[in-house]
Amino acid sequence: MIGGSTLHLLVINSGSSSIKFSIFATDAETPRSRYEGEVTGIGSGHASFVFHAVEATEKPKPESMQAEDPTQAIARIVDALAQPGVPKVDAVGYRVVHPGEKLHSHVRIDDAVMRDLDDAVVFAPLHDPSAIRIIREMMQRFPELPHFACFDTVFHQTMPEVATTYAIPTEYREHGVRRYGFHGLSCESIVEQMRAAKFAVPKRMVIAHLGSGCSVTALVEGASIDTSMGLTPTGGVVMGTRPGDLDPGLVLYLLRDMKGDRTESFAAVEKLINHSSGVAALSGVRNDMKATRETAADGNERAQLAIAVFTRSVRKAIGSYAWLMGGVDAIVFTGGIGEHDAKTRSEVVSGLEEVGVILNAALNEAEDRNSHDDIYRLKASDSKTDILLIPAKEDWMIARHMQTMLGS
Repeated sequence: MIGGSTLHLLVINSGSSSIKFSIFATDAETPRSRYEGEVTGIGSGHASFVFHAVEATEKPKPESMQAEDPTQAIARIVDALAQPGVPKVDAVGYRVVHPGEKLHSHVRIDDAVMRDLDDAVVFAPLHDPSAIRIIREMMQRFPELPHFACFDTVFHQTMPEVATTYAIPTEYREHGVRRYGFHGLSCESIVEQMRAAKFAVPKRMVIAHLGSGCSVTALVEGASIDTSMGLTPTGGVVMGTRPGDLDPGLVLYLLRDMKGDRTESFAAVEKLINHSSGVAALSGVRNDMKATRETAADGNERAQLAIAVFTRSVRKAIGSYAWLMGGVDAIVFTGGIGEHDAKTRSEVVSGLEEVGVILNAALNEAEDRNSHDDIYRLKASDSKTDILLIPAKEDWMIARHMQTMLGS
């Protein structure tokens, strides 16, 4: 509630082939989600749409729709917002993966910000173009409303220089080439959920955000001190279709090996790294951990290796941060895989009993958990390290930042 009146904030969280959207009301201490929706399968030829009130007792089934590009998806979302009973939106906020070198905080969008976002595309060609296109479309449809961009990188600005610096010539570092880190809105939402629930924030914490994109972040006193993703969201641990960290010489090898002219080779390598690598490439299965595990259970050795490579990379990242911080007080799992795949959680912490990381198998595999504001404790009673499952609430975090910016 700002200035004595309730505002309704539309949050748009877009991916490469999907758009999630939510309407939050500012009638409580923190924004409260009232409506949620999603368009999936954009550009696939079989997109689907769903939209419902959060408090609805019966959720509707997704309906098929035509959405070969984000513009068509936005048109369907705007139609849904105009339905009777849906509150009029007072502001629009967007998750933007990379702000580039010029933007350092969440901002209200104007022409100058849009120019800076266009310049930032070079850093995140997989994510930013779609987000920018959606912003422009929404600003044309709602020119009278304030629009805000919230960035995945801002939370990681507490990282020390020693963590953000690449060992490359100064001329490149002066042009913004450094470790930015991503999934910051997810990590921040974990910390803020703990604080809102009066749950003591662990001094030394590692957050494993595991989904189609994956990252591992080290936090001290709730602030990021290091994270696995770097200049772009391509590096770090192994992901669904991205390889994670690679030997730079391997990228040069791929460029030399590709057929065609220089431009074609560059595009082919970029596609390989962003869309044709990771767990999907190793397993030969589509980018879906459930399907990969089912294939592995049937004895498929490629799928088994893919899962082992993936979980090992996450274990290595957590282990390196535990060593960096002199120990770890809590490991938090979040993201689509982190929240819903009990086997991944078990495999990531497997064999760590001697160092005091002990998972309670029954709690880990339970589908119905007793929770405190969505914070689930999975550790065994004799575990020295807490093991938690906390859902990522990026949209809620964006709404909170919007509320703050509108209030100021």
